[in-house]
Amino acid sequence: WGETSGMAIDPKGTIFAFTRAEPPIVELNPAGQVLRTWGDKMFVWPHGIRFDRDGNMWVTDGENNKEGTNGQLVYKFSPDHRILMTIGTKGVAGEGEYTFNGPTDVAFAGNGDIFVTDGHVNARVVKYTKDGKFIKAWGKKGTGPGEFNLPHSVAIDSQGRVFVADRSNNRIQIFDQDGKFLDQWTQFGGDSSLTILPDDTLYAVDTYKFKAVFIGNARDGKVIAKYTDLSIAEGLAVDPVTRTLYTGEVRPDKIGDMPTGSTVRKLVRQNGNGSGN
Repeated sequence: WGETSGMAIDPKGTIFAFTRAEPPIVELNPAGQVLRTWGDKMFVWPHGIRFDRDGNMWVTDGENNKEGTNGQLVYKFSPDHRILMTIGTKGVAGEGEYTFNGPTDVAFAGNGDIFVTDGHVNARVVKYTKDGKFIKAWGKKGTGPGEFNLPHSVAIDSQGRVFVADRSNNRIQIFDQDGKFLDQWTQFGGDSSLTILPDDTLYAVDTYKFKAVFIGNARDGKVIAKYTDLSIAEGLAVDPVTRTLYTGEVRPDKIGDMPTGSTVRKLVRQNGNGSGN
């Protein structure tokens, strides 16, 4: 079991872990039993994983190999694991319309437009049509509004606003879908992964500053709960019905006497949201 940078849940409730080991894609049931593994030798550096409303799976491969023959791609897979589309130039690092350097995550607008955070080397958000045609990009390295230092995750709320986890700047930046800066929030730390449910409940995991799991409100930025004793996570998936969280860990560390890293954890909702600590 490798570093687990990405977690997702498909429309049928199957949990997917995207790990930096072979095979990299691990399908689990809610009890933690492995149902299927696949994707051997397909990716260089597994990073983000999401499902769209049609049940297609999207993943980001965040590095290229030294031969320049693989990596730096966003993949779209059908529910039966066929490749439907790739965005990027395989094996080529760059900052063009169809080249990435460290793509981290992907989100989808209501009309199907695709937003990619291109952030482990580059510092931008790239927007495409649902068919993968380039529309625009915004952002550069920096600390000002609309500038990024490791844009690591992206999610869209019920208003269509684009939330970008600007991890190393310890903030979430909020934009309209044309890249106009709207706001920034620092109360959730420097998040590795964001999930926003249809009711605008915001879930975030901070890996380095607070080492916390956050629950908040995407409408007003209110922190509902902050948990520092559950998981030091990078990947995050939320069951929209039960609100059970599945976290994927990358960072070797400790929570008390509990070691962390290269682990998937299931966090079950208790009565009430709690105040955390």
